[in-house]
Amino acid sequence: VLVSKGDVNVAGWSEGGECGTKPCKCEKNNVKGRKSVVEARRSWEGPGNVDSKVWAIYGVRQRGPIEEDCTQATVNPKGRTKAVMETMLRDYNRAYGLKGVALRYFNAAGCDEDGETGEWHDPESHLIPRVLMAAMGDVPALHIFGDDYDTPDGTCIRDYIHVTDLADAHVRALQHCANIDNVISLNLGTGQGFSVKEIVAAAERVLGRPVPHEWDARRPGDPPVLVAEPGKAGQVLGWRPSHSDLDNIIRSAASW
Repeated sequence: VLVSKGDVNVAGWSEGGECGTKPCKCEKNNVKGRKSVVEARRSWEGPGNVDSKVWAIYGVRQRGPIEEDCTQATVNPKGRTKAVMETMLRDYNRAYGLKGVALRYFNAAGCDEDGETGEWHDPESHLIPRVLMAAMGDVPALHIFGDDYDTPDGTCIRDYIHVTDLADAHVRALQHCANIDNVISLNLGTGQGFSVKEIVAAAERVLGRPVPHEWDARRPGDPPVLVAEPGKAGQVLGWRPSHSDLDNIIRSAASW
């Protein structure tokens, strides 16, 4: 999105499985599309770029929290194209002086307070919507992939962040572009992870109804734990997630 104060790129292709089976399409959307926006930025004045991407740039990690300077170990086209997008920003900064903030956010969830926008994919693959769909009878059951991970309850742990907190961070990042002359990378997360079982239990508590679920085998490439270290975003942007407690995420997502 090109705006008067800079540009915000949030239009990357996010489905990891489909990126793996259609790498050409993934590259066209994530890399070539971003290049078109960056090229357009060279022709007019503005504070800078905000590049929004998911945690896939880090690849498979054994433990968290993940800091921005962690060695990147991308394992699929989704992660690799996200890394290329960030490298592109740094190359354009060195060559043309374009500056920006690369936001690396973890699991976006929830719905805005007004109930105007929420999460919905076709097909829906994300955990919290699938949990709610199972609780509300839209699907027969939630499928949980793996119960033997090296975590306290055997299920994967992820860091969930409310979309309202994400929006706030993007505004702050765009404003911060006026204060820098380079490209910086910042994690957006809470620093706290929840397991799949904890998400199910929280949904049952908030909704007051059971979440039917079934157990399936692990999915290839799913790391046991993915949790952000968000301290740098707090220091640089003055940003703190204030809407991302788990009950609020589930309550707002259920309302949507």
